[in-house]
Amino acid sequence: MPVHRLGLGLAALGRPGYINLGRDRDLPAERTVDAMRRRTHEVLDAAYAAGIRYFDAARSYGRAEEFLASWLDDRDDVVVGSKWGYTYVAGWRVDAKVHETKDHSVKTFDRQVAETLALLGTRLDLYQIHSLTPESTALTDPVLHRHLADLGARGVTIGVSTSGPRQADAIRTALALEVDGVPLFHSFQATWNPLDPSAGPALKDAHDAGRHVIIKEAVANGRLADRDADVLAHALAQPWIDVVLSGAATTGQLASNLRALEITDPGPLPAAETPDEYWRHRAALPWS
Repeated sequence: MPVHRLGLGLAALGRPGYINLGRDRDLPAERTVDAMRRRTHEVLDAAYAAGIRYFDAARSYGRAEEFLASWLDDRDDVVVGSKWGYTYVAGWRVDAKVHETKDHSVKTFDRQVAETLALLGTRLDLYQIHSLTPESTALTDPVLHRHLADLGARGVTIGVSTSGPRQADAIRTALALEVDGVPLFHSFQATWNPLDPSAGPALKDAHDAGRHVIIKEAVANGRLADRDADVLAHALAQPWIDVVLSGAATTGQLASNLRALEITDPGPLPAAETPDEYWRHRAALPWS
């Protein structure tokens, strides 16, 4: 039976370096483009076979869009989401000093949406602002809003993916934005897990307003990997969450994540940190 409420995020698969813990064990010893493409297709195959139908990429996830596009074939029941706003600049190096640069300008949107559509074409279903925060100019730029609305008029759902200790503020501000009297954003993705559940009330507001809610980083970039099934089950139990992303980098991790579907009582979970504490810890995680 299709697993409609679990999705697969490709942040850990589309590039050789990321901040998830344990990558030295998770990925091929030689993280060449071909090796990472094979690993991505392997995990995509396993996810599809298990019934997962939502797949989440981004321009900054290295070659994630390319890997996903080359796998899609005639799988017409798949829903594809991607993001713009970060540019991948690591040059396929794990030891790069800078891995991605952030820019929410109209110029960056126009460039990146063209790049995304060149790879995914009509298979793109959802396009999200990557790492939206309350300070982002993407919340106040009417020209950008018009460009986003124009893409929406072409049949692509427009959404946001938030980050940082003030995710709730960014969500509520974005939720109120309209173009020509029509809500601009119809999908909201955010980090939400037992260590930082602070975005929950705002996400519930988005769900109650008829928007789609996607949860990322449910296992806190590997910090909760030893409780992954319980943590994912806890997220799946929230009625205001539509999709919970697995960030699996191996088929074994994916199988462990899928066990969440069998858990009805996840039991006690770790205590929450303050949002500032959580995001300081996340910012200190090494790229590996």
